[in-house]
Amino acid sequence: MTAEDFQSGQVLLIDKPLEWTSFQVVNKLRWKIRKTFNVKKIKVGHAGTLDPLATGLLVICTGKKTKEINNYQSQIKEYTGTFTIGSTTLSFDLETEIDKQYSTKHITKDLILETTQQFIGNIEQFPPVFSAIKKDGKRLYEFARAGKDVEIKSRTINISEFEITKIEGLNLDFRVVCSKGTYIRSLAHDFGKSLNSGAHLSALRRTKIGNFCVNEAMTVDNFIESLDDQTP
Repeated sequence: MTAEDFQSGQVLLIDKPLEWTSFQVVNKLRWKIRKTFNVKKIKVGHAGTLDPLATGLLVICTGKKTKEINNYQSQIKEYTGTFTIGSTTLSFDLETEIDKQYSTKHITKDLILETTQQFIGNIEQFPPVFSAIKKDGKRLYEFARAGKDVEIKSRTINISEFEITKIEGLNLDFRVVCSKGTYIRSLAHDFGKSLNSGAHLSALRRTKIGNFCVNEAMTVDNFIESLDDQTP
């Protein structure tokens, strides 16, 4: 691949590593392309953020293909992961410590499977306060980390498929297919409430965006290695 290829536009499928931000992945790829081909500027962007504690598919666009980012962002997404029931966190995932514990004695396999049906179709969902959504010029997580209360409006999202694939103690493995704007952390939190208990997201992996699948993606290291033999 040449510098011209990247400038004219490429769509790269990257499997984001745990604890990396999506922005870090974009920066790393941009740095490698610039260094390999000795170019001063190259547009690189991603089509949908993954939280640092999530892994999986990032669609990265370069050059002229960055104009198509909005098209990819609006496509249906699939996730797998784990809800842990019986406790909650302020961030709805493992970014913050457990703040409350709840009884799970009343929860049965049948109740868990029945409860999934409440979350299929168009539903109203409140984004987590620990999110990058902007309000009054600030990210919500800035208010949250400062301990300030902020009013958050619900949004309508669509979940077309939601299934619990494994139950092991307090951990529920799941698969969900959903629309743009869905927060799986909020789904975990709301699922716990519907069980008359609590829950938080303890693992998350994005497996599909539209027709793109994480099985087709390369790691950041793979991408770097693929350019190591390139010459300007």
